[in-house]
Amino acid sequence: MDSFSQVLNLVKENCKENISDVAYDCWIKPIEPLDLIDDNAFIYVSAPFHKNLLEKQYLTKLQESFKKVLGFDVNIIIQTEEDIKKELDDVPLFEAVHKLVSLDDEEIENYKNQHSQKQDEIEKTFTDATYDYTFDTFIVGSSNNFAYAACKAVASQNGSGSYNPLFIHGPSGLGKTHLLCAIKHEFLKNNPTKNAVYVNSETFTNELITALRNQTIQDFRNKYRKADILLIDDIQFVAGKESTQEEFFHTFNELHQVGKQIVLTSDRPPKDIKTLEDRLKTRFEWGLLTDISQPDFETRIAIIKRKAELLNINIPDYVAQFIAHRLKSNIRQLEGAVKKIKAYKYLAGSNPSISVAQTVIKEILTDNQPTSVTVNKIIEEVAETYGVTPEDIRSRKRSSGISMARQVAIYVVREVTQMSQSSIGEEFGGKDHATIVYSLQKVEKLLQTDSHTKAVVDDIIKNVRDK
Repeated sequence: MDSFSQVLNLVKENCKENISDVAYDCWIKPIEPLDLIDDNAFIYVSAPFHKNLLEKQYLTKLQESFKKVLGFDVNIIIQTEEDIKKELDDVPLFEAVHKLVSLDDEEIENYKNQHSQKQDEIEKTFTDATYDYTFDTFIVGSSNNFAYAACKAVASQNGSGSYNPLFIHGPSGLGKTHLLCAIKHEFLKNNPTKNAVYVNSETFTNELITALRNQTIQDFRNKYRKADILLIDDIQFVAGKESTQEEFFHTFNELHQVGKQIVLTSDRPPKDIKTLEDRLKTRFEWGLLTDISQPDFETRIAIIKRKAELLNINIPDYVAQFIAHRLKSNIRQLEGAVKKIKAYKYLAGSNPSISVAQTVIKEILTDNQPTSVTVNKIIEEVAETYGVTPEDIRSRKRSSGISMARQVAIYVVREVTQMSQSSIGEEFGGKDHATIVYSLQKVEKLLQTDSHTKAVVDDIIKNVRDK
């Protein structure tokens, strides 16, 4: 049975027997589901007289119907709006309160004050339940076992193995960063005097820009080219950035020539990173390419159980299975679901149940919808790609390189944010409507005639959305 709502619908249907249609429509049909916690069935009706009548005339029939549907006896608890207000701190109906009770501002403030201490306490339990990104804490399944084995081999080969480079690709949230950190941890445990450098490609790019600006490029090169093992996360973000690709090309060559291990991750294989230079694509494919795919059902169950154990919460198998069936693509979502269930239990007394899991999943899927990407982030990404500064793009400078970057930024802002042309003009220093229209038309025409520009713009859009 997927939800308490479905259970109650079956109970209502069963209650139709031996009562009139009028009685059913008046007293049974209006009943609303709240939650099923262990053997307690919480149901809601709007008025106290309705509750009293159900308890006097229909409670036995409801109990019999629940047993017929669920296979076990339940204790029926009928709640009204007045009951919920009165028992706000005692009844485990956190979600029901928000759905069914309209609290005034003072009541809401009082409720927040009463629960602020609990909130602080539970945040601490989340912090205490983090785990190190090691091989021991990585959940291995059919979707990642080859990548896991390759990483273990690299970590134990003193930085000079045959898998060089090791290139791991797969969608976000499946454990690539965990594996990179595990490699670094294991490598340093085996070789405490050696130098392991882990960084994501965005940090690599930002450090390069700073080094060029401050004339400290040699210090930058010493950091990366003296590594015994170099681990770069999200290498796809160097695509389209000519200076970054140039620097990384020489860093790669220098390390590879002296047998130092390189490990890279990306959200796609090298051949699918459109504006990555061919010479880098070729080098990335020299060693071993391995992918991580969505975890299978058993692996998802294991992840849920591991996180629940860390948070000291018991999630029944049927609830874990319910979550695993519905959250399939992202490990972070699974861990987030367990954290939210812990919060519901700690703050509101709601034990892990199908109903609570449904609410949690709905919240997570809503939270994980793409958020509005700020104009600033888009301009920064375009500036990095075209080798100019965000200030240049917003300025009135008219050199060809800056003008092109500005026009692309205007186009990407329109594509990603769907802002109006007048609003876009305001973001770019008060540009008039005609200037925005001209920029959009110029870029649109280029995308139709220039495959390189199209590849660059496509990568920029994908990068800003991924970030």
